[in-house]
Amino acid sequence: MENTEIREELLQQFACLLQDWIPNDARLAIALNGCYHCCDSGDDDTWIDGQPVQAGSIAAKVLMSRGKTGMMIDSTLSATPSYGVGYPIEIDGEHAALVVILPPEPGSQVKNDPLRLLTGKLDDEWYPVPLEQITHIESYQKKTFFYTEDGQFSISSTLKELDKRLPEIFLRIHRSYIVNTAKISRISRDFSSSLVVTLVDGTELPVSQSYVNDVKCVLGF
Repeated sequence: MENTEIREELLQQFACLLQDWIPNDARLAIALNGCYHCCDSGDDDTWIDGQPVQAGSIAAKVLMSRGKTGMMIDSTLSATPSYGVGYPIEIDGEHAALVVILPPEPGSQVKNDPLRLLTGKLDDEWYPVPLEQITHIESYQKKTFFYTEDGQFSISSTLKELDKRLPEIFLRIHRSYIVNTAKISRISRDFSSSLVVTLVDGTELPVSQSYVNDVKCVLGF
């Protein structure tokens, strides 16, 4: 059996295994040796098959970290940026990536333009704050706050909503935290060997285990 046939067979096996967990119109792709070699493309016969894996894509992050990615936007797979997740696999002893691209939710649309500022509330007044001034964003007791050198501001958006529209310089490190990577001073381990991010203002934030691979991949360590 040729390699292409093996990959197609593997893709069908993955599709069968995942059918109870992903929508029927989700797409699957296998990335190996820097290219997409096999795709379950639905009605689109030309969807990325044979195209190179681009930097910053879900597949690239999986191949670099050899770990699962969190949910993220991938703008390299088609004309419309899509949400997806990637998993590390092996094919004939070679590291590869299985990419699952999810269909958009009904009535929703992925935003192409990232946010440039956040408008926060402080003492019954609202302040538009440029993103470069924000150190981190926190979810606490079902409320969302962002922080600058001037203090803490409340905002109506959820972390999930912000994570979809913030530029790549912002990184989700925990279910409760998104950090501005330009404001990271150092990364260390605590007494339990968990990663801790220290910001330039001295704030220490934990990295949850589910985001460790993302943090290592983005920050390159």
